[in-house]
Amino acid sequence: MIQASNISLAYGKRVIFKDVNIKFTAGNCYGVIGANGAGKTTFLRILAGQFDADRGEVSIGTGERIAVLSQDQFAFDEETAADTVLIGHKRLYEVMKEREAIYAKSEFTEADGIRSGELEAEFAEMNGYDIESEAAVLLSGLGIPEEIRGKKMKELSGGEKVRVLLAQALFGNPDILLLDEPTNNLDLRSIAWLEGFLERFQNTVIIVSHDRHFLNQVCTHMADIDFGRITVYTGNYDFWYQASQLMQKQKQDQSRKDAAKAKELKEFIQRFSSNASKARQATSRKKLLEKLNVEDLPASSRKYPFIVFKPGRPSGDVILEIEGLCKSADGVELLHDFNLTVNKGEKIAFVGTNGVPKTVLFRILMGELQPDGGKFRWGVTMSTSYFPKENGSFFENDINLVEWLGQYAPPTEGESFSRGFLGKMLFSGDEALKKTSVLSGGEKVRCMLSRMMLSDANSLILDEPTNHLDLESITALNNGLSAFPEIILFSSHDHTLVATVANRIIEILPGGTIDRMMPYDDYIEDAEVQRMREEFSRKK
Repeated sequence: MIQASNISLAYGKRVIFKDVNIKFTAGNCYGVIGANGAGKTTFLRILAGQFDADRGEVSIGTGERIAVLSQDQFAFDEETAADTVLIGHKRLYEVMKEREAIYAKSEFTEADGIRSGELEAEFAEMNGYDIESEAAVLLSGLGIPEEIRGKKMKELSGGEKVRVLLAQALFGNPDILLLDEPTNNLDLRSIAWLEGFLERFQNTVIIVSHDRHFLNQVCTHMADIDFGRITVYTGNYDFWYQASQLMQKQKQDQSRKDAAKAKELKEFIQRFSSNASKARQATSRKKLLEKLNVEDLPASSRKYPFIVFKPGRPSGDVILEIEGLCKSADGVELLHDFNLTVNKGEKIAFVGTNGVPKTVLFRILMGELQPDGGKFRWGVTMSTSYFPKENGSFFENDINLVEWLGQYAPPTEGESFSRGFLGKMLFSGDEALKKTSVLSGGEKVRCMLSRMMLSDANSLILDEPTNHLDLESITALNNGLSAFPEIILFSSHDHTLVATVANRIIEILPGGTIDRMMPYDDYIEDAEVQRMREEFSRKK
């Protein structure tokens, strides 16, 4: 159990939290949601004791242990991956190291014997004899192979470090588990493993995540940050979304009814207040008007960008044909004899644990890379727009957003068009004059999506487009891609996006390619797909 009492926090005049009171109980998993800047990560840091609120306190159950997903990838650089996991249970790790130091002594004193007995008892009480196997299960489930577990953290890639730090947080059955974006840098299989782990976890879990499918799978409650307060809903993300939309509609309907009633009363009072025969009724209605609570609904902190892709022309019969495409890099074969024919109306999701082949394929199709062998051709009716995984090269010139978008707007349009378009993408007022050098990751993604919308292309290629986006922007993008009537080739770790947009799934594996015309959820459960995946793994 962990409880926050009267938590308040403000930055100048901007109120982040105001008298927040909330209790998180064992056996439940809480998803913390809210717009960018609402204070989700800050709230988790307050709960973890890493950040002080202006007022209020956080309390936990007696003797309970909190585990937090570390965001510092360099904190354990000199430790091995295996030891980094064990450090997640600080006291257990201390006991283990002291125990090892005593047993390593060449001379064993009576005091050492007494102390070793104390340590053995404490070690056993904390299930210390199972720690290596538990750590191995966690690392294996998160895709960290045995051969790199003895390496120092500084030798690991960024994605590998994140997985090890996640295993560290999960290790040792903590009483309270705080996870900030735990699915970042995880492939779909690792996310599925984490979902299963958390579904079996019996203690308190509090999660910040932008992954809607993940929240639906693991959460029993949603903690919604809005208007500086936190409201808890029973149920998963989909239930919260439907409930919150219904509540907002009810509030709006009531507000309209109150406003209409108030208008009617005011008109009556104005017409008859000087009429002696109607004076009593006018006075009565004036009192009724005073009792009416007619006020504008506070604007929600949630804002959805306007994402709509409109093709300039429909595609013809020939879309894209790929024959025998091959590509290697640094001695590693990424694409081998890859063949693909894209048909009208297809929205193809490229899935798999390794994102590099997908990125390489997209860059070849856009002419950014040359294949080692094979060929491809786009149909004469096709025009393409590309969302790259890395977008830094598009923001190297330090110009404002109006000028930046003007590069991609129709030549007949001026500044007012760019300002209007940026407003729809949540860059209103002075936000449209921001310099590209100060944009956040999410803001850059919204700019890149704006660029794509202005292209009028009938074929969209997107490489991990949901990275850095908040839930509202992801929802808007999901809706925009679902409504697009032409061709989409994309990769994403967002399960819901793949499941709701794609009608064809292609998985590029080291031993071959799996290509199925089916929804993603069916693909995951398909026994033949699983058999082929195992067969290709043996060929590797």
